[in-house]
Amino acid sequence: MPDINVTARTGAPEETSADTRVVGLFEGESPPGGVAAQLAESGEARGGLRKLAVGHEDGRRVIVVGLGKRDEFDHEKARVAAAVAAQRARELGAKSVSWAEPGGDGVAGALVEGTLMGLYRYDMYKSEKAEGGEAEGGIASLEVAGERDVSGIVDQARVRSLATNRARDLQNTPSNVATPEFLAARASEIADGFDSLSVEVLGRDEIVERGMGAFAAVASGSDREPRLITLRYDGGGGGAHLGYVGKGVTFDTGGISIKPAAKMHEMKYDMSGSAAVIESMSAIAELGIPVRITAVVPSTENMPSGHSMKPGDIVTAMNGKTIEINNTDAEGRLILADALAYAVENGAERIVDLATLTGAIVVALGSTYAGLFSNDDDWYSDVEAACAATGEIGWRLPLHPEYLDLTKGQFADLTNAAEVRKASSIYAAEFLRQFVDGRPWVHVDIAGTAWGGTRPYNSGPTGWGVRMLVELAQRAADKARG
Repeated sequence: MPDINVTARTGAPEETSADTRVVGLFEGESPPGGVAAQLAESGEARGGLRKLAVGHEDGRRVIVVGLGKRDEFDHEKARVAAAVAAQRARELGAKSVSWAEPGGDGVAGALVEGTLMGLYRYDMYKSEKAEGGEAEGGIASLEVAGERDVSGIVDQARVRSLATNRARDLQNTPSNVATPEFLAARASEIADGFDSLSVEVLGRDEIVERGMGAFAAVASGSDREPRLITLRYDGGGGGAHLGYVGKGVTFDTGGISIKPAAKMHEMKYDMSGSAAVIESMSAIAELGIPVRITAVVPSTENMPSGHSMKPGDIVTAMNGKTIEINNTDAEGRLILADALAYAVENGAERIVDLATLTGAIVVALGSTYAGLFSNDDDWYSDVEAACAATGEIGWRLPLHPEYLDLTKGQFADLTNAAEVRKASSIYAAEFLRQFVDGRPWVHVDIAGTAWGGTRPYNSGPTGWGVRMLVELAQRAADKARG
């Protein structure tokens, strides 16, 4: 996807060379003058969030967008307003857009995020591209103008947003193309671009040799070769060694416990956690954040075949725990089990995993919040703060010994699916907790937030987690510096 040129400028917003200016309007207030003020006086421009009006002044368009009440204005409202303004600018044929920064710490970055993510399109396989060009619809440049120098904030937001859109590209790519080998090639491409990154890719035989029986069992049903992808980032810094783990099931039929046909095509999105982890590493390396991270992505298809794992099979995970496979459609926790153990083996001291893991989390939280689960209050607080700062919000659900009892197997240490259908998302989290060796860990269930976004900047696949993981790395680096 081509990049938009993103810049910041100090000075009067109206002095821009862009063909389209965007002016924000708070409820009960008036713009400083010109056509924006005229639109407000006539009642055409209103301050309600997402309200739009268009005028012309000095040979260029002026889009007035409502920001809501000033005392309720925050980064999320800035993203929303920027997205709707950018989409309207694209409809009008704009090639360059300049935002008059409305003020507030970090707001300039939120405007960039809302614009770039709001303009996202995926038309790789369209024989006729969308009118106005490729993914950005012909908008080639974005400027944020105001009284302060916000160039650093703007550039960081650009990096985070474009990484999010690249994750969305991975999500959208059809599963006959976006195979485990494809994800491994993308991780290798990223590593080749930065001295601070290295990559390790393990194939089927190496996965088996390392005792990853749970991962190998899921992969056994597919003719596609599985890949265990590990990106190691060393940006310096003296903080904790972080572990990022992302579920990478590139297509999930459910295996022998096959899913219904309806909406099965959406199961190409079952690698959304891996997309977020891989592309977050690209952004972290580009920003040069001083932190150490080991990112582990177990990637495979889950297919029915004569080689597939079967209900009732027992496998042994990398950490020695045995698992009864009572439902082959509960495969994500199996591949994550070995990936989490591998992150521990590689020295990760604080771990976060992202996975489209349970339909139950969609029932509980919809597409607004991801589900958060943790064994450590301090580490959870760090992750939750990163969620809140980026608008990729999460809601904590409990862990408890009584839930852990549900995971115990009849013939093995654990079962991947209990017969009693209770607290299914918590059950899955308790299962995963058995593979982190007591390290501080947060499990993020993104089954409801990874696609089908409800905000104007993240419709379709959302790239959920990229910006949160980048923010988490930055916060870890800041904490280490004191």
